[in-house]
Amino acid sequence: MIKEDTYQIVTEKIEVGKTQCSLCSRLRRGIVYNAAVSLACNKIALGHHRDDLIETLMLNLFFAGSIRSMPPYLRSDDGRNVVIGPLAYASEEESGCFAELKNFLITPCDLCGSQENLQRKRMKELLRDMEREIPNVKSSIMNAMGNVRSSQLLDRTLTKQLKDFAPLNHSNHHHNDRQDQQDVNKSAHRVRSDQT
Repeated sequence: MIKEDTYQIVTEKIEVGKTQCSLCSRLRRGIVYNAAVSLACNKIALGHHRDDLIETLMLNLFFAGSIRSMPPYLRSDDGRNVVIGPLAYASEEESGCFAELKNFLITPCDLCGSQENLQRKRMKELLRDMEREIPNVKSSIMNAMGNVRSSQLLDRTLTKQLKDFAPLNHSNHHHNDRQDQQDVNKSAHRVRSDQT
């Protein structure tokens, strides 16, 4: 087990009353990344589950103005580590039941006790409320993360890249138009099926 005093660093850097989770998480991640390199590990497996991925997407969307989450396979920004998420498609409930069955020690993410109104907790509540009206909302959000139509978003960098490759993609335009129409037809069929 690795022991590091991240709490003192966090309390020095973050003013009282502000959310500490982001800095604390980055510090802990850095410690794990460095340990993996020093131990010559070729993968780091993190225990994030489906609900974590969905909540992270919503946090980034609502509070950071970006569309991103945690993929189940990621090379770290510095290129030293490969991070995998073997539980990415398991729900929080499923992973919790398995942990209980195996008697795994669970350390709550608000262990410091100073975070009463965490934004992540708010996302959990929002998802719970949405599930009452839309029972499959979590499955739908997970599917959306794997079904991104980047050409239909407003990312300026991506838009420029797409324009730079426009001559190469010209032959694919008709195929993409057909695919978009097929997707619309499938969606309409699903809506009709749900209504009957």
